[in-house]
Amino acid sequence: MALEAGDRRTDLSLSSFAIRLEPGDGESETLLIIDSKAANIIISGGIVGVSLNLQHTSITPRTPLPSIKMAALRPPTRRFLTSAIFESRTALIPQKRGFATAVSDAPPPSATASQPRPASSFSDRLNAGPSFADFVSGGKEQPLSDQDALELRTVEVGPEGRKKKHTRLPEWLKTPIPTNDNYKRIKNDLRGLNLHTVCEEARCPNINDCWGGSEKSSATATIMLMGDTCTRGCRFCSVKTSNKPPPLDPHEPENTAEALARWGLGYVVLTSVDRDDLVDGGARHFAETIMKIKQKSPTTLVEALTGDYAGDPEMVRTVAQSGLDVYAHNVETTEELTPMVRDRRAKFRQSIEVLRAAKEAKPELITKTSIMLGLGETEEQLWATLRELRAVGVDVVTFGQYMRPTKRHMKVEEYVTPATFELWRQRALDLGFLYCASGPLVRSSYKAGEAFIENVLKKRARKNQLVGAEAMGDLGAAKHA
Repeated sequence: MALEAGDRRTDLSLSSFAIRLEPGDGESETLLIIDSKAANIIISGGIVGVSLNLQHTSITPRTPLPSIKMAALRPPTRRFLTSAIFESRTALIPQKRGFATAVSDAPPPSATASQPRPASSFSDRLNAGPSFADFVSGGKEQPLSDQDALELRTVEVGPEGRKKKHTRLPEWLKTPIPTNDNYKRIKNDLRGLNLHTVCEEARCPNINDCWGGSEKSSATATIMLMGDTCTRGCRFCSVKTSNKPPPLDPHEPENTAEALARWGLGYVVLTSVDRDDLVDGGARHFAETIMKIKQKSPTTLVEALTGDYAGDPEMVRTVAQSGLDVYAHNVETTEELTPMVRDRRAKFRQSIEVLRAAKEAKPELITKTSIMLGLGETEEQLWATLRELRAVGVDVVTFGQYMRPTKRHMKVEEYVTPATFELWRQRALDLGFLYCASGPLVRSSYKAGEAFIENVLKKRARKNQLVGAEAMGDLGAAKHA
């Protein structure tokens, strides 16, 4: 398509057209070939204006053609606007360069200058509130008074119209979340050897204290044998239950002994789930584990927290005579509350007979039991329970606060104060118990109690060595006489 000066065209369906540019002095004539796809064609007042994309055009010198000037196609005002638009477009085209080249010219200024945003009502409220430093300042909080510390606070929970009053956990029962390195190391060892602990399965609040410490020798973990599934369903316990738990792991005794030897602990606690599906209740598996531990670590003191083996005294003797140092079996609560708290197969009298059989099987064996408070027991019931325990020769008793694991378990009837726990500790010692650990967070496998029992056992061992040495000396003197 050839355009002459003054042409007015509306037919824009052509695929391309050409414009001859008038040369200046000493220049050759030039033909501008334009692809309609690469050109923005503007019609204003019947005049055709062309905005070019130079990447899709070709400029070719040609033989002389009829003369035409581009300026003749548009008025002066349009020429000025087109020039301004072209200059602004070229300024905004980014420069393409390699990574190793240097930028000689400063980048063009930003098209939008940054202006401070006006303050909003939300930012005003945010600035007026507490700052981050208020949460991490590390300032020492003022200690609570005795009255405030022992005050039980309640809160209403639930939808509107059906709210229920809920007693919040007292301050003296709150414990830190376990995060130290020793806790992680012990947990990794347990998972690697496929072992379970009652600390995790029963959600013990002392896991940070017992698994913590700067060295593994100062840590205590209660290993739970025979799997993590119990055949009984006590209303206070959070361990999984099933009528048909998985079979026993034949490698568990060896793995347990290996783990404890690796940690180098001086005192270990073994417990187990109840296995009523087994003929012996798992007593021989328990005894084999203890013997393996003693073979690998002869100086390690072993405490066994066992079930009642359905009241079979022969199974109790099997465990008691396997080489352990402390035999523990928990009565959990008073005789009156046992049917509401424990599984129907666990009876108070049956537990008393287990403790009696263990003491008779090995008189020098330390026997131990534990009682939970806060289940609705009375003082008279607790007194009667302690007298029953002393009558069968129980040496150690512990008192701890019952804490509800989930909403599916029985509720807490009372949060017992630390002063009351101290009172029952003194009463137990007055009755003749060798040791009593009593406190809101005390459990049957309590770290402080284990340390005390460890010292008692070591003193007994030294005393027996001295008596044996004296007997050997007297025997030698008699021979010489």
